[in-house]
Amino acid sequence: MTIAVFTFSLLGAMALGMPIAFALIICGIALMSTIGMFDSQIVAQNVINGADSFPLMAIPFFMLAGELMSKGGLAKRIVNVALVAVGHLRGGLGYVTILASCILASLSGSAAADAAALAALLVPMMVAAGHKKSYAAGLVAAGGIIAPVIPPSIGFVIFGVAAGVSISKLFLAGIVPGLMLGIGLCVSWWWVVRKENLTPPPRASFSEMAKAVIDGFWALMLPAIIVVGLRFGIFTPTEAAVVVAVYSLFVATCIYRELKWSQLYEIFVSAAVTTSIVMFLVAAALVSSWLITVSEISTQIVDVLKPFMGNNILLMFAIMVIVVIVGTALDMTPTILILTPILMPVIKTAGIDPVYFGVLFIINNAIGLITPPVGVVLNVVCGVSRISMEEIIKGVWPFMIAQLVVLFLMVLFPGLVTIPAKWFGG
Repeated sequence: MTIAVFTFSLLGAMALGMPIAFALIICGIALMSTIGMFDSQIVAQNVINGADSFPLMAIPFFMLAGELMSKGGLAKRIVNVALVAVGHLRGGLGYVTILASCILASLSGSAAADAAALAALLVPMMVAAGHKKSYAAGLVAAGGIIAPVIPPSIGFVIFGVAAGVSISKLFLAGIVPGLMLGIGLCVSWWWVVRKENLTPPPRASFSEMAKAVIDGFWALMLPAIIVVGLRFGIFTPTEAAVVVAVYSLFVATCIYRELKWSQLYEIFVSAAVTTSIVMFLVAAALVSSWLITVSEISTQIVDVLKPFMGNNILLMFAIMVIVVIVGTALDMTPTILILTPILMPVIKTAGIDPVYFGVLFIINNAIGLITPPVGVVLNVVCGVSRISMEEIIKGVWPFMIAQLVVLFLMVLFPGLVTIPAKWFGG
């Protein structure tokens, strides 16, 4: 009964066009009324407690860092480094896109921001080189979703807070899986362009490569600072967000000097607006999350999944399929906030490593950003690249399938995630 109330109240509120944050509060109120414990003070208290979390302070700083990198010239220099490194290969601009996506992912953690930056820079270049616009835009969109997997990741911050899992361990565990997603894109891009008869540009000279690396040195240093700082406990993930934001501001204004001080107001406002949306979602989700625990919905879900409990691989397959389906209808943040309190008791009962589950869960949610009909990243790339949704859906399929294959390989072989995670985590 409570599962039905939870599902239909949430979906019903969303179907009426209600913002997801308010739909989550309505869902919590419906559950409270069902179990006979409605109290408006409990609702208000849970909303306040939802936002009152030190790790969540990382979100505004990561949002700010993403804006600074995009406007301050860091993203452009990353693309230049990738261009001189792999631009001479057959279909080289595609590999440039993938390499730049992986590097940018280690700077901002925002899929939409990375995809927008790369779409503006690379889609016109790929079309001019003779590649189909649908495949070019699809590859940029698929590359953008590596951002929530390679640290720093806003998705890991939200999941870590919701699930009570170490964010530092999640960050370090996401490095190799994120790179594996990039490798999967390389394979699929090779398959797409294998029959294209295009002449690649000449290999960059040593002096051109050296010039690009020197010019992009300050941008390339940031991933190293983050990984070393987290690996050796120099700073926490929240403190890392501050380091990233301050470093990006310093490089953009004092070294590259592409960001004017007059632009800062607009950047701070944009970051604050995006942060407020995410934070209100997190705060509202705690109402339904608390009611999920009180009404024992998690226990009922465990009972439903009991037939899979004897085989963790089968259980993970079942959960991943559920998340893929939910991801076609919901954005990443609400999916994390709604499903985490429901699924974590199942994971703990089955004895699955919560860090391993968190990495796969975030990868799955990231793929949801390019699945129609919602596909937030698809919409961003459509707007920037001036391409229709129908065209980009046709172009993104090969790359989305490759990323799903990588995801399910991690389900079949957990060591692909757990072994590198133990190495990075010391």
